Amino acid sequence: MKLRKVQDYFSLAGRALAFIFARPFYMQDLIQQMDEIGVKSLGIVLLTGFFTGMVLALQSSVSLARFGATMYIGSLVSASMIRELGPVLAGLMVAGRVGSGIAAQLGSMRVTEQIDALNTLGTDPIKKLVTPRVLAALIMLPVLTVINDFVGILGGNVISTVMVGIPSGLYWRTVWDQIGTDGFALRVIPTDFIQGITKPFVFGGIIAITGCYFGLNTTGGTEGVGQSTTRTVVMSSILILVVDYFLSQILLSVFAP
Repeated sequence: MKLRKVQDYFSLAGRALAFIFARPFYMQDLIQQMDEIGVKSLGIVLLTGFFTGMVLALQSSVSLARFGATMYIGSLVSASMIRELGPVLAGLMVAGRVGSGIAAQLGSMRVTEQIDALNTLGTDPIKKLVTPRVLAALIMLPVLTVINDFVGILGGNVISTVMVGIPSGLYWRTVWDQIGTDGFALRVIPTDFIQGITKPFVFGGIIAITGCYFGLNTTGGTEGVGQSTTRTVVMSSILILVVDYFLSQILLSVFAP
């Protein structure tokens, strides 16, 4: 039974991704989902990123001060945000807000037989309902992660300047050095960015597909919708954390110096 559910999950993922390149293209649905997933999640992502960067700078300054290395706070904050904290926190926040919403929407459509009506009209529910949500998540979560990274680094700058006493120019100098830039011109391949963008791309697919899977398999009326919503948030969060480890292992081996 468990293996059947896993098979159904990956079957849904495969069909949803395959439909991205098949006509008709529901552009209006895609734009609507990009707004729902990306624009409406911007507030919580900004808040999370800013205070995460502040806490990271505050805590790291205590440890670095023991070795007289507080000048490297910018390097530590930028590396932590871009490689790990930015993608994971953005993924978890979007999973809680968007994943639950997707499951609730599709679950309500399932229990009210709207999805059966689409089948009757000859419209594939996966093409119409799942693919736009998956594609929107694949596009918007990396964008949200980049914003989260920048705001987190900015929050670290506030703490390092106000509380630690590091000049803002020195802070940003160490940030540029960490991400592989010389001023504003790239001097090497920015491997931190490559690692930081790969993860949210995968996380976006996980969130959307998990929400759609539990939503489409909702049973038991309104109570079932609530259960599907809860399962989506829990499963998405677990998958993000588990996949994050394996992705980190793979990316570190690929981009090892």
